[in-house]
Amino acid sequence: MRRGLYLLLAAATVFAVAAVVLAAPTPTPTLTPFGHACTPEDGVRFCPTADLASRVPSFDGVPLDVDVTLPEDGEPPYPAIVMLHGFGGTKADYEAGAQAGGESSVAPGSPSTYHYDNAFYASRGYAVVNYTARGFGHSGGYSHLADSRYEARDTQYLLGLLADEGVVQPREIGVTGTSYGGGQSMELAFLRDKVRLPSGKLTPWRSPAGKRMAIAAAYPRLPWSDLVSALVPNGRFKDWQVAGRERSLRPPGTPLASFLDLYVGALKDEASTSLGRALVGAGPPLSPEEAKALKGLYWNHGGYPLRFLGGASKPAPLLIENGFTDELFPIEQALRVYGYLRSQDPEAPVALQFADLGHSRATGKPRPNYYFDNQAARFFDAHLLGEEGAPAPGLVTAFTTACPESALDGGPYKATSWGELHPGSFIFGSKRPQAFTSAGGSAEVAQAFDPVTGSGETCLTIPITPEANTAAYSSQIKRGFTMLGQPTIEAQIATTGPYGQIDARLWDVSPEGTQLLVDRGTYALEDNQSGLVAFQLHGNAYRFAKGHRIELQLLGRDAPYYQPGSSPFTVRTSRVQVTLPTRQRDPR
Repeated sequence: MRRGLYLLLAAATVFAVAAVVLAAPTPTPTLTPFGHACTPEDGVRFCPTADLASRVPSFDGVPLDVDVTLPEDGEPPYPAIVMLHGFGGTKADYEAGAQAGGESSVAPGSPSTYHYDNAFYASRGYAVVNYTARGFGHSGGYSHLADSRYEARDTQYLLGLLADEGVVQPREIGVTGTSYGGGQSMELAFLRDKVRLPSGKLTPWRSPAGKRMAIAAAYPRLPWSDLVSALVPNGRFKDWQVAGRERSLRPPGTPLASFLDLYVGALKDEASTSLGRALVGAGPPLSPEEAKALKGLYWNHGGYPLRFLGGASKPAPLLIENGFTDELFPIEQALRVYGYLRSQDPEAPVALQFADLGHSRATGKPRPNYYFDNQAARFFDAHLLGEEGAPAPGLVTAFTTACPESALDGGPYKATSWGELHPGSFIFGSKRPQAFTSAGGSAEVAQAFDPVTGSGETCLTIPITPEANTAAYSSQIKRGFTMLGQPTIEAQIATTGPYGQIDARLWDVSPEGTQLLVDRGTYALEDNQSGLVAFQLHGNAYRFAKGHRIELQLLGRDAPYYQPGSSPFTVRTSRVQVTLPTRQRDPR
């Protein structure tokens, strides 16, 4: 009896010990990404490149300055998110600890980093990769200006190494970045499971050890999709059409002179500046070398053209953020991708975010940033972790541009398609013939509203300034309404002279005697072009108040923003119609 009791007690003891062992938490594995030690920081594990000798050689041997941030616990391999910095930035731009230490080019506490840094995403269970692009900071080599054969491949190679180390899941990868990093994110989304070789050909993306790799989701912020259409716009894209192959090259467009001067001047290496120099100078006509450079810019430095390559994959799910008031990468850059994907599949996983944010002259207020960053977190969680909450296919979310800058943005406005977001239209114009020349209007007005060398303010107002040598069309506003989208300009024209351009500005003219620039755009003319033309402005979401007046202004020169033509020309217009897309079905 006693022996049986002893056996029973012994069995109970063994069971209890086993239960304790089974209940004990699994110890977090010791990981050293790229051989770098990890230390606790901000509730996660930070694994930095501590010195130049510890940089990671890329596919071609160029050393890259790479940091990896891991969750505090959990079992690897982890789903991964790569965060790519803007032009001239570094890996520290979206690192929480680095910002506090003053090493980031992004201002501490910036709305753009709310729920958008390495610590935030690592705390949600991701391995986060932040690295400095080649040619910047402590990374080696020179910048190829986000060439998909080099910069995008750097990202893919680093991820392959981490997959082989057992740190990241090879096909559960998200990419995101802002501006320069946004353009690369767009490229990686279109490459998806392919690598682009220096020859330009596509090949399956494999890790160095042979693992199959793929991008599962991409969140490009303030990106370009077609760099030629952004830097040298010709005005041929329309938001109701699907952009064709090399459409932004025919005809050559009008360079954004002030932006090109700024960015090309910031590059130090001759090889990386030669492409930019080909775009800045006398303007059309292009020499054979300049035409070749422009074609290379189209094919090698953007995501959208990759769809025309043989063997291209369907792009990864996309959430794209662009700014209404961004005069470098306006909303056209997102709409080009959105329209193409929706034409292929109405249920394509693509969604858009628009607001008064981005490059000059955008304001970048906190409220849209907070909303969009939270939406992006749910987007990644859905596509990488299998959770609910991804934006619906085709969803467009927009906030309005509010002036003065202290005013609260309107919205969010949502619709299941771009067209549904602006169901109405406000139309005005005139049949009366008018004319303007390459001399342009007021140089002082043009200078004031240049996004680089001017005030850079979204809500800048000036006294009403009549400008000679312009064609003007206006309409009184009897009821207030919200313009939301890209205005369309249609006109009969007759041009005399080569290499002309139609620059357009849309003004809000107040009863108090001031005018505010709401929108602008350009259309590159072919030599002596005549007939009907139609083009769109950048777009905006802006409320025109009752009692104000809308004015469209057409002119032949808007420098220094747009590079002026190299030869004299005259444009005669008639039968001009301006169509503003509106949030209200019947704005009148």
